[in-house]
Amino acid sequence: MTAYGSQEMSANLARVLMRRPGASLASADPAKWHYGPTFDGDKAVRQYGEFASLVEKSGAEILWLEDKGDGLADAMFTHDPSLMSDHGAILLRMGKPLREKETALHEAAYRKAGIPILGRIEAPGTVEGGDCIWLDAATLVVGRGVRTNEEGIVQLTRMLEPHGVTVLGYDLPLWQGEEACLHLMSVMSPLSADLALVFAPLLPASFYQLLNEWGITLIEAPADEFHASNGLSLNVLPVRPKEVIMVAGFPKTKAAMEAAGCKVEIFEADALCIACEGGPTCLTRPVLRRAA
Repeated sequence: MTAYGSQEMSANLARVLMRRPGASLASADPAKWHYGPTFDGDKAVRQYGEFASLVEKSGAEILWLEDKGDGLADAMFTHDPSLMSDHGAILLRMGKPLREKETALHEAAYRKAGIPILGRIEAPGTVEGGDCIWLDAATLVVGRGVRTNEEGIVQLTRMLEPHGVTVLGYDLPLWQGEEACLHLMSVMSPLSADLALVFAPLLPASFYQLLNEWGITLIEAPADEFHASNGLSLNVLPVRPKEVIMVAGFPKTKAAMEAAGCKVEIFEADALCIACEGGPTCLTRPVLRRAA
């Protein structure tokens, strides 16, 4: 049975790498980690448990990384330090210096699980997983911004081109500054192969045009909820096509997805996702997605 492979964003989530937060998050200094005023470490750990139960309910197998007090508070956001392909894992190099050590956690987990390593991003290149979106199995779109640079995109291209993958880079706006986090997935969440939730004002214009050319239906995330959540209203996790998990508190965004035929589950995350600048997608690194 296939144990890995994920060159799409919304097929059935069969296997996923996650880190259960503990002491490192509970005792995190919000000033150091750029966490917002609603951060509460113990409450964030409890809210993560609610999220994990929804992932488990979907039927996905979870490969667990444990927080043993290494001080890596952001390591629960497993989407960013690595990228999965049908040919093995790619170990990324984080653009946020506080997160550089997280890549080694992913490498150890993949080796333990018998998943091959296709390659790694080397300095001075940087790539974070939140900047990477598979439009289809042969097309990877990458956001070029504060966390992912041109050298990183060049290295990704060299790794994936021999496997028939085209890598397309698009410039991201600075938005709230270098300390904040605007990934490409901060402004687009795929919901199925031909449906996505977007915040068009922050999308690269040429990427927006490409999505239209591909015939992808775009649901506009309500602007007031997007801004109130610092973009986390848009960050939703598909566990299968048109079945998603999102942060509670944004009813208009939920209703917009439901009107497009999506089933939406919610969890409370004011101390976790809203405060720590990472949503349900960020909390997961899909290892295996497969068609029904």
